[in-house]
Amino acid sequence: MWSPSRSCLWTMTGFAPHCCIDHLEHIGKKSATIEDVAKLAGVSIATVSRAIRTPEKVAESTRKKVNAAIARTGYTANAMAQNLRMQRSQMVMILAESISDPNFPGILIGLEKAANERDYGVLIGNTEGNIALEEKYMRFLSTGMADGLLLLTGHLPVAGWPQSPASSYPPLVSAYHPVNREDLSYVGVDDVAAAKIATEYLISLGHKRIVYITGPAGSATSELRYKGYCDAMLEAYDKPEIWRIRADGTSEGGRAAVELLFIRDTLPTAFFCFNDDSAIGVISALQSRRFDVPKDFSVVGFDDVPIASHVTPSLTTIRQPRNRIGEMAMKHLLDNLPSRSIPTQTSLLHGDLIVRGSCGAPNPLKQ
Repeated sequence: MWSPSRSCLWTMTGFAPHCCIDHLEHIGKKSATIEDVAKLAGVSIATVSRAIRTPEKVAESTRKKVNAAIARTGYTANAMAQNLRMQRSQMVMILAESISDPNFPGILIGLEKAANERDYGVLIGNTEGNIALEEKYMRFLSTGMADGLLLLTGHLPVAGWPQSPASSYPPLVSAYHPVNREDLSYVGVDDVAAAKIATEYLISLGHKRIVYITGPAGSATSELRYKGYCDAMLEAYDKPEIWRIRADGTSEGGRAAVELLFIRDTLPTAFFCFNDDSAIGVISALQSRRFDVPKDFSVVGFDDVPIASHVTPSLTTIRQPRNRIGEMAMKHLLDNLPSRSIPTQTSLLHGDLIVRGSCGAPNPLKQ
């Protein structure tokens, strides 16, 4: 909820020293009104209203005086009531598939930063892939307790209603996991370009037999990263071996993928994995078979989660711009409140290759 104290403390030193003390004492005996704020700030009631509702349209010097007056009169409750009269909550709901996802905290930091800058708060709905929970959160949203919705789930809610147009929901933006909808704005890393960069790095080291370890079945993100892998292989070699092993995006899935590969007559020399969890599982499985990474096999992940730099060997990976994804998604959503006047758009951000210790040239004995 909007809070003057959160945005006004820094303005107090700039408040005019000749404010009427008697008026402040009078205010202390009753609930502050917009008239009190206007009198204390030396501006009109309309100016106070504009400073609260559309601060960008008010001169900075005037905003400082109004904000200081709000802070000194304790006008918070009145501002909250005005939000209710205007049928807005100053809150945004974030619907996440799992808050245990190691990418979530970084995205949330960006989301909250952008929300706080606009005096919005956030509500977090953690679904764990449970449709019943999605329905519960959507019923809550329908009460008007949030002005907009940020999706980190990869699908429109509720999962069982795929044909609903995005316009039938409150204003919403998707982030992190892409949703295959032209009527929905999205902010995330450029999965195709980043996966291509990762694969090209392995190719530059001399690898030709590179396998892609996929993410969960049905994951649009996994398919985009597979496309980037294919694009790199097809550009580098006339007749590349396009090779993928199905997994589920977990470390256990990465280990299981390695076991499947050892059933084959030929093995890759390098692994490009859907995410860091998968890559860590691949390294673990290879090491349990007494192989050396990167001497015998090279491994690249995706995400650059905190543990990636602490495993042995430290993991070469693609770093997602998590904070920036969160900031841009929230700003786009808030810019679209309440009129929905901004066209839908897709914003794809660059992923950085982070080179560490899990990659090297192919072992000539395994070529």
